[in-house]
Amino acid sequence: MKSKILSNPAWRKLRVLLLAVSLFTSTAFGQATAVAPAPAATLTSAEKKAAAAVKVETIREITTALSAKEMEGRGTAQAGGDRAAKYIADRFARLGLKPLGDAGTYLQAIKFNSNQPLPESSFKAGDTSLKLGTEFVPAPPFFSDLSEASGPVVFVTYGVVSPELKRDDLAGLDVKGKIVVMLNGRPKNVDEATWRKAARQQAVGATLIGSGAAALVIANAGSKQQPFSVIGMYLSRRRVALGDAPAMAIKIPPILIAGSEGMEKVFAGTGMTYAEALAKAENNEIVSRELNKQATISIKVRKEAGTGSNVVGVLEGSDPKLKDQAVVYTAHYDAYGIDSDGRIYPGAADNALGVGEIIAMAEAFTKSRTKPRRSIIFLAVTGEEHGLLGAEYWVSHPTWPLDKVAANLNFDGIGTEVYAPVKRVVGFGAEHSDLGPVLEAVVTANGAQIASDPLPEERIF
Repeated sequence: MKSKILSNPAWRKLRVLLLAVSLFTSTAFGQATAVAPAPAATLTSAEKKAAAAVKVETIREITTALSAKEMEGRGTAQAGGDRAAKYIADRFARLGLKPLGDAGTYLQAIKFNSNQPLPESSFKAGDTSLKLGTEFVPAPPFFSDLSEASGPVVFVTYGVVSPELKRDDLAGLDVKGKIVVMLNGRPKNVDEATWRKAARQQAVGATLIGSGAAALVIANAGSKQQPFSVIGMYLSRRRVALGDAPAMAIKIPPILIAGSEGMEKVFAGTGMTYAEALAKAENNEIVSRELNKQATISIKVRKEAGTGSNVVGVLEGSDPKLKDQAVVYTAHYDAYGIDSDGRIYPGAADNALGVGEIIAMAEAFTKSRTKPRRSIIFLAVTGEEHGLLGAEYWVSHPTWPLDKVAANLNFDGIGTEVYAPVKRVVGFGAEHSDLGPVLEAVVTANGAQIASDPLPEERIF
């Protein structure tokens, strides 16, 4: 599962981990102290009753409704996203949650800016045109509606200049005014740490741009796990940023990422195929050279401004002393929306399912005779797929004091829990929180096991 962690430093002390649905029975009914209880062998009768009140039917109903065609993929600052926000707000109202958005509503409005490469964008090498999305894709950020470049094509291998490696990929070459093609990756039998220090793409790119390159084309960007087809699809999508995000102080020339098929077209007729050049480069040969052909690049971008919304409601706690504290249940409701070609990304598992889960828990809380001692905030955020934007906005503009938030439990499904009962749970971030023992207690009591982080090097939490 993806970890949806808020990035603001003030929030880092509060964020915890993604837990099983039944975890709410131990957390939300409020511990009297900040120290988590020791793991228990079984759930109490009250906890079992509360967990049983979470209805699979509610989760299914909401997941189905949010991923329906009329929701158009719930795009951030798109019409489908607005419909989804209103649907969630209506569910909150029907459950009797108190509004915690703007001006007595459930909605917290957020301004966004978006951009997307248009199908008219082009990259031509010699007499051959490459196909957008399948053979090349523009790399963001995009500073204007139109970005163009033309000039001779030069191949600079990895573009690395390093006395430590006794390597100069730019020797004898002038990149000023040229379309510069460079490889991603590293040669075989080169110390990884030394190469990483010398070949950081940002530094290499800055050197080339500072030397006057008209455009950069990055090749060999894919892998078996993430082929160029995935990169091309992802970067061809609409991209969204917060409306008040600061603009970059500098402008850069066009930067493209090209797949192997596109690169073969670029190298055609130059006396060396792209596959040959790549193989020699990986064997630590410097094969930099002029390719003796012209290229033209034209990147056309649609830029728009719009408004989306977080949806937030609260169930007031029953304890006069503890109700000022809140446990926040979050799930992002946005998916990738609808593309300019009409393609819809329904996002059933990512993350209509998570929204269904938190609403099912809200339903269980509101119908229970025993109310939680702390207040419970249900926060459905937008803009997650574009960099946790809705979460970032709520932290920057909280509708509940952050210093009164005891914990955040985030639900983001990839759908695996629909196939069979959950038997193993990964507590991302459990080692950083005193909720770790709570997780262990609940998982053990439900007859499941705690699994260690399968990808610790990713540092997901």
